[in-house]
Formats: sequence, C-alpha cells, structure tokens
Amino acid sequence: MRNLTLWILTGMVSGAIAGLFLNLGKDVEILQSVLTDGILYVIAQGFVALLTVLIVPVVVVSLISGTASLNDIRRLGRVGVKTVLLYLATTAIAITVALTAAVAISPGKDFNLEAAEEIELRETPPLTAVALDLFPSNIVDAAAEGKILQVIVFSILFGMAMTMAGPAGARVLGLFQDLMEIVMKLVMIVIWVAPIGVFALIARVFATEGFEAIPPLIGYFMVVVLALVIHGLVVYPLLLKLLTGLDPVKFGKKIWPAQIFAFSTTSSAATIPITLRAVEHRMGVDNSVASFTVPLGATVNMDGTAIMQGVATVFIAQAYGLALGVPDYLMVILTATLASIGTAAVPGAGLIMLAMVLNQVGLPVEGIALIIGVDRLLDMIRTAVNVTGDGTVTCIVAASENSLDREIFNSSHTGEENDSRSSDSGNRGERPNREAAKPVATKPETK
Repeated sequence: MRNLTLWILTGMVSGAIAGLFLNLGKDVEILQSVLTDGILYVIAQGFVALLTVLIVPVVVVSLISGTASLNDIRRLGRVGVKTVLLYLATTAIAITVALTAAVAISPGKDFNLEAAEEIELRETPPLTAVALDLFPSNIVDAAAEGKILQVIVFSILFGMAMTMAGPAGARVLGLFQDLMEIVMKLVMIVIWVAPIGVFALIARVFATEGFEAIPPLIGYFMVVVLALVIHGLVVYPLLLKLLTGLDPVKFGKKIWPAQIFAFSTTSSAATIPITLRAVEHRMGVDNSVASFTVPLGATVNMDGTAIMQGVATVFIAQAYGLALGVPDYLMVILTATLASIGTAAVPGAGLIMLAMVLNQVGLPVEGIALIIGVDRLLDMIRTAVNVTGDGTVTCIVAASENSLDREIFNSSHTGEENDSRSSDSGNRGERPNREAAKPVATKPETK
C-alpha cells in the first residue's frame, strides 16, 4: 500500500508537470486534439466510470454485511443502542464541522473548471419529498437511477431482517461476507489503476488551468486538516468531558499508541487490537463493552472520512462554479452519515463513498481527480481521528454502564504496566485481582 501511495503521488506530480507543458502548447492543434482531448480524455473518463460503477455494489454489500453483523445489539441491549447512536451522532457533527469550514474558507472558489459535459445542480425538492424519497418502491430502479439513499435504506432494512431471521439469516450473512471480500478486491483493482487515472485527470486539469490550479489544492488540503484537528482536539474532548467528566488530556496520553498505529497503517480495522489494549488496559474499560464498541467503531465510525467527503463536496462544487443550497448540505450530511456504516475500514474505500455523495447532489464525479493525489496523505490523519473517536465513544458508553475503572483511567501509568490490571471489573475505582487479570491481558492480541 505504501508503494501504491508513492505511485499515486507520482501520477499526480507527473500529471501536473505534463499538464503544464500541454498548457504552454495549448495553441498547438495536434497536442490539444490528440493528447488533451483524445488520449487523456479517454483514460480519465474510463477511470471515472470505474469509480462510478463500484458505488452500488460497495454500498449494498457492505451495508447489508455491516448491519447484519450487529446482532450483538440484541444481546448487549442498551449498550448497542448507545454505541450506534453515538457513532452516528459524531459522524453527523464531523461532516457539519467540515461543511462549515469549507464554506467559510472556500478553497475552490478560484478554480473555474469546466465539466466534461454541461451540468446543473438538481432542483432541490421539498423536505416532504426528501423524506418520502428515502423509501424505495423498486430497488432495481433506485440502483439504476442512482437514488443512493433508497439503496442505503433498503440495504439497512435487509440487514436487519437477516439478523432477525436467525439461522437462515446467518447462512445468508456468510454469503454476503464472501461477496464483501470479492467487492473489496474489485475496489483494490480500481485503486491499483488509480495512478494512471490520476495522471490523465490531473494532466487535463493543468493543461486547461495552468499554474492557477496549484493554490486551490493547497487550500483544500489545509481545510481538511483544519476540520480534522477541530474534530479530534475539540469535539471529542468536549464530548468526553461533558458526558463522563473524564480528563481529555489523560485520554489523549493513553490513546496515542492506537493513533500512531492507525496513522501508519491507514486502517481502522488493522488497529483494532491496539485500540482494545489502549481502552481496556490503559483506561480501564470493561472487556464486555470494549469488545463490542471498538470492532463496531472500526465498521461504522468514519468521522475522518465524513470530514473529507464534506470538504471535498464543497471544494468540487466551488471548483465547477456550482452553488450548493442548505437542502444540498443537509443531503450531504444525511448521505455521508448513513454511508459511514458502509465504508470499509481499509485504505481507499472513502473515495468510492465520495463518488456516491457527489452523485447524490448532482456534482461531476471526475472532480475526485482534484483531490485523490493528496488524499493518501490525508488518509493517515483521518484514520487516526477515526480511532480516537472509537476510544472516545467506548469510554462514554463504559462510563454510562458503570463499566469503567476510573482508578486505572486516572493513573499516571500509560505503558504496559497497566496490562497487569484486569479491565473486567464493573465497579468504578475497584482494583481487580492480578491473577484474574492474566487471561484477559492477552485477549486483545487474538482479535
């Protein structure tokens, strides 16, 4: 994956250089017709088509698999409900922060791009029509016509029905989990050809815009980082302090190993064992809570990805000179929040979901080319934010269930010495028996 990042960055830089040279020779007819509007156009639009065709399969398979896997909610009762609601709430807050920052700073206002074809934003329907449009009358038509919210609602309902169906649902879940593996391989095929697609898309942008394309990209990058910092260093600490009274500074000192691991791997799923160790042994969260909230968070808590989608949507709209209204922003918040359930906890999946969000508000998908090169760098930061959110929600839920040992959380120890303490104690401030802790201390490593 690191080699892929290097290739994508290479494609972006080389595409920019090639585009600048083409811009200098834009008056040469053969360069314009054969390269800019010929070869590069075909490659660029082919890559956009591959991104677009993945939207429905990724949403359907991942959402059904993710929802059906939540059968632990019935066993954990109110813990499951609290966890899911908190994760969805933080995601909605995240994208709201992102949209606010993007609208206030307007990083794409000076881009002035032209789409491959003439586009107009979809006419904003009344709220009653939006509410009714959530429910599909024909799921095949909804998928064919790009009505993604209907596809999302159907997939969630189907996953819930699978959970309620017992053994029959479990058998079908196995099929969808296998399909998920196949779909993610398909995603990786598209991601692996991304360097070529990025080269063609970026080359066409710079061939048209010249050096004027550089400042907006820097602006986009900084706005995403700003929104991620606000969410990670302001929103999460405020929620933790207000809902539990816990010290956010101590939390930050104890979650950092998971943040570093997430930053380096860009995968929330791969960080699950590290996050479990941090919340259980460094913070004193009971294993019965952590073993549910952390893996679930790696599946449905994609606050960093939602921030990227929010800023990118506004940036792309501004780049093409299209004005989004309040209903459009609400649609982005709703779509990205629901889509976070179906965003796989692996590098690159957020771009497929971004294509879905762009489609929902009628923006050109080829705009993804503007941000895909720097997205690999931002992916590291937003994955660290995602993991921070997993730990925050875990502590909030555990505190509300009297399943957090505050003595461990408030201790000055932040290293492996806390692993000798068990997180199985359900009483705040209770110091568990060391011998009983030994089997639990190794459990996160097996996940």
